Amino acid sequence: MSATNNTPSDSLLLPLDGLDMPVRPDFRLEHIYWQDGHRHIAGVDEAGRGPLAGPVVAAAAVLPVEWATEGLPESLQRPNDSKQLTEKIREELFAAIHSETEIHFGIGIIDAAVIDDINILQATHRAMNAALAQLVPPAAHALVDGRPVPTLATPQTAIIKGDAKSHSIAAASILAKVTRDRLMREYHEQWPEYGFAQHKGYGTAAHQAALEQHGPCPIHRRSFAPVRAVVRCVEQSRGQVRQVQCH
Repeated sequence: MSATNNTPSDSLLLPLDGLDMPVRPDFRLEHIYWQDGHRHIAGVDEAGRGPLAGPVVAAAAVLPVEWATEGLPESLQRPNDSKQLTEKIREELFAAIHSETEIHFGIGIIDAAVIDDINILQATHRAMNAALAQLVPPAAHALVDGRPVPTLATPQTAIIKGDAKSHSIAAASILAKVTRDRLMREYHEQWPEYGFAQHKGYGTAAHQAALEQHGPCPIHRRSFAPVRAVVRCVEQSRGQVRQVQCH
């Protein structure tokens, strides 16, 4: 199977049901493009589309072609989607990726204010473009986890559950999730009453209760329905229409 994507507007969705895909990541998808002479193939993934608070983070990672025959370094030989790994293992993998000088990566971070302004889908796509823009040399092709990204500035192939199939996407998944988790722990230091270190901004019962008690803080996504409902309730109880600040 050869790549035919030659322009930034080209995209291809590969559920890959017809291929004998592995139960853990490998380089089979990257090889499709490597065999056409493209050495710089980036895996792209995001973290934080669903939470009620905090940024959305995307990462792009380019792994060396030589690893297809040499194998991954021992420090990176951990299977599975990053969301299925423990926080400790993700942190170890994150450190290992940073220590490998042959890996090139970029990270894009879009904060809650921009998410509210342009919506979470567009913010996610912007984060992906920002991550890819940091790669030197630029990626010849992007393997994107999930659905195609219409605005991506790099030729792409979208792969359903790609972080469980591609080493490059798996690396990007680790980078995105750990970066975001660390940011949420930093936000916890600033606003401990919300418990960001525990739930990372997701809509858990504890987070919902804190949100109702304290109102939203600057990193809450006011365009998300649960936050919007709390803002409306607080505004009505105060008898005025204005932005509610954190305690």
